Amino acid sequence: MKHTFVICAYKESKFLENCIKSLKGQNVKSDIRIATSTPNEYIYNLANKYNIKVYVNEGKKPENVSNIGFDWQFAYNIANTPLVTIAHQDDIYLKNYTADLLKYKKKYPDMTVFTTSSITLKNGRIRKLGKVEIIKKILRLPLRCNALNNISFIKKLSITFGNPIIAPSCAYDKRLCPKDLFLSDFKFALDWECLLKLSQTEGRFVLSEKPGICYRIHDGATTKKSIMDNSRQKEESIMFDRLLPKPIAGIYKKMYQNSYKSYF
Repeated sequence: MKHTFVICAYKESKFLENCIKSLKGQNVKSDIRIATSTPNEYIYNLANKYNIKVYVNEGKKPENVSNIGFDWQFAYNIANTPLVTIAHQDDIYLKNYTADLLKYKKKYPDMTVFTTSSITLKNGRIRKLGKVEIIKKILRLPLRCNALNNISFIKKLSITFGNPIIAPSCAYDKRLCPKDLFLSDFKFALDWECLLKLSQTEGRFVLSEKPGICYRIHDGATTKKSIMDNSRQKEESIMFDRLLPKPIAGIYKKMYQNSYKSYF
């Protein structure tokens, strides 16, 4: 095996089985594991049904690391293959995902991050390409040029005016990425901060605009909860301040927050 899906399972998600089925149904097979900090009978029953091993995060969380950062780092660590995707239990992975990942990795051995576009599922229905999705495609344009997407400036440019990269679509090469990749105090903008870190290291961000996942929006999603408790606004504000001069950062903060309505 060259690639592992590690599903971060939390409590009793009604979407978990569909996620597992999509990983089992890949055109090219990967190792599949489940990582959880909330072990329960529901997770174990599904794991037994599909012959997947469950790993329980029983370590002590460092004080300056968020719960989600601690869980993602644990999931990252338990993969024994060079390539790993931290799979989100709410999402569905399209059959071509792993095949596309391995194809690009063969073509670009220095690829640190692989990412794809996504299809949005809202209330169980596929949502038409909306303003948010179009803006994300535009922001990802710097990565479309594979001759340049190993340059730090280009990688950073793709995430400077917002984060258009779909976190659950990302696969990482553990041989080329830092060991402490996800250790952060961020709860929501964790993936954005991670990409900023990786943009400053050697390696290539490879993008496939062919959708690799169905990204689900629902009331119980972390994204929606983070908007409700203002953690998303706070963390995105910090990221814009890191990436842009203050006057320009203020403009983009307001523009970005206008997109939150798409989650309701």
